[in-house]
Amino acid sequence: MWQPDGWGRTRIGVLTPHADVVPEAEFNALAPDGVSIHAARVPFGGYKPGGTMDPTIAENPVRAFADPPAVDDAAEMLAMAPLHAIVFGFTSSSYVRGAADDAALKSRLEARTRGIPVIIPCAAAVNALAALSVTRVALVSPPWFSAELDQQGVRYFQSQGLEVVCSGPAGLPSDQQAIQTDQLYDWVHSHVPMNAEGVFVGGNGFRAIGVIKALEDSLDRPVLTANQVAFWCALRLSGTRAPVTSYGRIFEFDLPRS
Repeated sequence: MWQPDGWGRTRIGVLTPHADVVPEAEFNALAPDGVSIHAARVPFGGYKPGGTMDPTIAENPVRAFADPPAVDDAAEMLAMAPLHAIVFGFTSSSYVRGAADDAALKSRLEARTRGIPVIIPCAAAVNALAALSVTRVALVSPPWFSAELDQQGVRYFQSQGLEVVCSGPAGLPSDQQAIQTDQLYDWVHSHVPMNAEGVFVGGNGFRAIGVIKALEDSLDRPVLTANQVAFWCALRLSGTRAPVTSYGRIFEFDLPRS
């Protein structure tokens, strides 16, 4: 008699750049029944009116996104809701600032969230690669990442004991709203070398989860994306075992023991 009303027994928050619609869209696509998504927007200096960006994202606003007080205040306000986990939805600041800063950012934000765990996507990616026993990874960056930002991503994963066998910005239109699933599939499929044990597609604003199953089927290797691994980690930290199907092998795994 009653119709679904979107109520979530498990509620996941996401801190997202103010003009970025991709994390919420992909989290909602990933969310199984009983899981709801709740976002807070954080000012990001890389956006122009209408949500457009320069073809190559500048480093200064990327670095500044994780600075207090804006993201800290947004985390505290979002945590006023009865949430079970909160995702910091911004891969590129991890590349610029490094893994040690990720740990400091997590601690700093959790001091404002009243005990609600905060997930940093690159740290979640490292955990996902460990869960999958992947040590040699191919990195794919959004087309708006510079070559240097991409190389900072390489150094990030190398610092975590991983071998990066190839990396580079995807050769696609440098426009968040112009990315098409078939284009991303074709590019990744043709650029991942045989010695890569797995793939990580960085960028929470990079529309990517729609290619995961097709790439895993064709490459016969795990494929991870920034929003997918963050959502996987958020589900596990929330204590829910609700199944997520067709979005990657990682959802068959638990978080590695620390």
